[in-house]
Amino acid sequence: MSTLLPGRQGRGVLSAFAAYFCWGILALYWRPLAHVPPLQIMCHRIVWSALFMVGVLTIRQRWSWAFVMVRRPEKMRVYALSSAALSFNWLLYIWAVNAGHVIECSLGSFMTPLVNVMFGCLVLGERLEPRQKLAILLALLGVLWLTFQSGTLPWVALGLAISFGIYGLLRKKAQLPSLEGVALESFLMAPLALAFLVWCAIKGVGSFGHAGLLENALLFGSGVVTVVPLLLFVKAARCLKLSTIGVIQYISPTLQLVLGVWFFHESFGRVRVVGFALIWAGLIVYALGSVKILLRRRLAV
Repeated sequence: MSTLLPGRQGRGVLSAFAAYFCWGILALYWRPLAHVPPLQIMCHRIVWSALFMVGVLTIRQRWSWAFVMVRRPEKMRVYALSSAALSFNWLLYIWAVNAGHVIECSLGSFMTPLVNVMFGCLVLGERLEPRQKLAILLALLGVLWLTFQSGTLPWVALGLAISFGIYGLLRKKAQLPSLEGVALESFLMAPLALAFLVWCAIKGVGSFGHAGLLENALLFGSGVVTVVPLLLFVKAARCLKLSTIGVIQYISPTLQLVLGVWFFHESFGRVRVVGFALIWAGLIVYALGSVKILLRRRLAV
């Protein structure tokens, strides 16, 4: 593919594909840890991610922002809130994967762009195009269909989409670049996560060091599988337009859906097919509307 695109753009496309591929198959990483409490897994992910970030920032010599943030702690409030939203998202995702809800995780990822659009309208006062309104309506009908047919809200999907939507809103107010911002979020949550893991170890309920070799290795490597896709995404974001990334991002929920159906053998009957179809229709309408807006802007230049 890189031979068909200019060098910088080709590398950006490959980086974006790699990032969303990693996120799409992440369920395979967490499933062997099914017997470890999700909160412990999430805390290990935070602690090891923070340590990995220290190494990355040191190698790249990108610590100047930290001294500025320390001198102006009021600017860290938004990062404290965004780190809390991201931690909740991670915790819910890990729990859902190991509880057999990979398909619903996929649904949440498919819904996230539409939730972002809805938040932009309700919170930021952004005006919606008619196509965007129709897209949100179709997604809402899909959620209502799944709710009425199953007798319960798809709360895992909604929780993942809404928590990440809130995270996105908070990051709009942040000033640091993506890499430094995620590093700061990890640093802010790391003391709490480490304190909880130490408490678990003292109480004799900690898994790290007491589980098998594979489980310990997976907990230790949780920082790597968190930071590496992020670095790939940051690289892609520098090389590609957001419209291009917006198309590539659907690799992740598609892979999750494939894993849920064919690898984890979760149920995907008629009820879910109809609900997903309505949400997919909303995404198609939203994508067509975005392309139309992009073309209109290009013609106006």
